[in-house]
Amino acid sequence: MTDDLNLRYNTVCAAPTGNGFIVEHMPDFLMTSEINDCSPHVHSFYEILWFQEGEGKHIVDFIEYDVKPNTIFFLSPGQIHHFDEHVDKEKGICDYKGLTIKMCTDFLRESAAGPQDIGSTMLKYNAFHTFDTAPFYNIDEHTAENLSILVRQMELEALRGKEFGNIEILRSFLCILLVMIQRHGTQEHTMHLDSLKPSHQLFVQFRRLVEKEFTRLHSVQEYADRLNVAVRTLNKCVNECSKKSPLAFINDRIILEAKRMVRYSTMMIKEIAFELGYDDPSYFVKLFKRQTGHLPSDFRELSNVTNHW
Repeated sequence: MTDDLNLRYNTVCAAPTGNGFIVEHMPDFLMTSEINDCSPHVHSFYEILWFQEGEGKHIVDFIEYDVKPNTIFFLSPGQIHHFDEHVDKEKGICDYKGLTIKMCTDFLRESAAGPQDIGSTMLKYNAFHTFDTAPFYNIDEHTAENLSILVRQMELEALRGKEFGNIEILRSFLCILLVMIQRHGTQEHTMHLDSLKPSHQLFVQFRRLVEKEFTRLHSVQEYADRLNVAVRTLNKCVNECSKKSPLAFINDRIILEAKRMVRYSTMMIKEIAFELGYDDPSYFVKLFKRQTGHLPSDFRELSNVTNHW
């Protein structure tokens, strides 16, 4: 996505500690943020938002989600989100209490083992970059208590950015946090993925590859070739895990990015088509209309583009 929005927010990677890792608390960080959290904005870093108290709405990539106590959202670079009227800095109003963990993209870089390291791949791509599912987990009180202890340790370690092994310790804490949330948390209308099941491993590897290559690879055959599996095998595993065909999954990711760019950039439609890998703008326009029900030019002018989860 281009920077036309003027919404990118890069302070995490420039953190004084130098480790690209910050823990902040609500409502303080919402009330002192240099951006308007009630207007659509996009971050260039990873963020975990844990709402511990308060109820309201959190809009992520054109979908409105209910915020309830002990809801934990996972936001990836490039996702557009904002809050509802429960946050008003001018009036000093914020109904939420909780915390945020922000990480520079380098902090969540994939290991040298690459996609073969299925454990780390599952942890990352079962929490972040999950455009096909709701981007949050709900946890119970017991899990919340255990996570609070862990996050406190992370918060203290985040301040030790100049000390030996700081990033290694933070990455270990983060790994434990992600495991605990995925092990004990729940997601509505979402299949629980099993890291020991080959078909689920393949699906997460497919999700990972789509996220990296959706602007270049548009066909199921291309993804099957890259993953060294038959198209039939890929069809079966993606349908099992997402209730979608691989082609529908790929197109959904392309159109999500298209919606972001159409709505929140000043790029011409043909420029957006080219950025997404389409040399023929008319084909892209037809795909956009088929997927959304609107021409790109009409979608750009709609008064409301938010759907409810």
